[in-house]
Amino acid sequence: MENKYVCSVDIGGTKIATAIMEYPADGSVPHPVFEAEVPTEAQEGGEAVFQRIEASIKAALEANPDVEVLGVGIGAAGVVDPKTGAIAYANEIMPGWSGVQLGPRLREDLGLPVAVVGDVQAHALGEAHWGVGKGKFSVLCLGIGTGIGGAYVENGRVMQGFHGAAGHMGHIECSAAAGIPCACGRSGHLESVASGTSIGRMYDERFGRVDPSRPSVGRDVNDLCRAGDAKATEVIHDAGFALGASLGSLANILDPEVIVLSGGVIHQGPDWRSQTWKDSVHEGYASQALDPLQDTPILIGSLEGDAPLIGAADHLLASLK
Repeated sequence: MENKYVCSVDIGGTKIATAIMEYPADGSVPHPVFEAEVPTEAQEGGEAVFQRIEASIKAALEANPDVEVLGVGIGAAGVVDPKTGAIAYANEIMPGWSGVQLGPRLREDLGLPVAVVGDVQAHALGEAHWGVGKGKFSVLCLGIGTGIGGAYVENGRVMQGFHGAAGHMGHIECSAAAGIPCACGRSGHLESVASGTSIGRMYDERFGRVDPSRPSVGRDVNDLCRAGDAKATEVIHDAGFALGASLGSLANILDPEVIVLSGGVIHQGPDWRSQTWKDSVHEGYASQALDPLQDTPILIGSLEGDAPLIGAADHLLASLK
């Protein structure tokens, strides 16, 4: 057995991360032997972003001429067509990204196998295969960041859905968000009360800005909460309870063996960002989960930024079988 290599790309609204992932012959956790990041510059439009992605992949391959990669695995923002790897839909965070023929064009231009999956789906695959979900039959994974996304992995396979849109768990109905507009154009969704953006907004609406010169963000409120500020603790508790209640509803549908939460809004390193987050999520979960599901573990992801890169590489390797 020899080490295997995959070029892996994580495409988000802020940055494009590219890596050469090494899969050791001894079966230990894959790791990057090369890493690079460039800004997405999403406002420049879908074609400009595509050119930046392709240039990043070529730069990674050229920087590692002695490494023979098996292909390119990509975790991409937006809804990915599971049949072709094209971008079926993206919201205003990535203007002009909808319709970009990401997979087909890269296959033609690079002459390599290319497999594309949603970025949060890639994250979930990484955690399910190599992180805290390793060895578990089923893993429900949510990423809490600027927005909220998720994915469900069962028996090693990620649920993509007929349109590739499975996992938009930030856009489930949430009673705490009733009447609050959501970035998707609807209202009443979880993302409107539990994402980093929403946490900052809720604090400003209730108490005024943390910094008068700019709107507050989740980090501002989290820092105050960790310092014991009562106002910030109230906001984090409300966000955490709403998130936990939605997790309970999702568990009632999917019955995962474990739930994994990732994203800098909710954790720092291997532990919860604050005791308030941990307690409020568990309180919300207990309020909605059916009795047989009350003991479902809610864990913090362990792979952090490597999770989507590993998951995208795993998705590529699975496509070659």
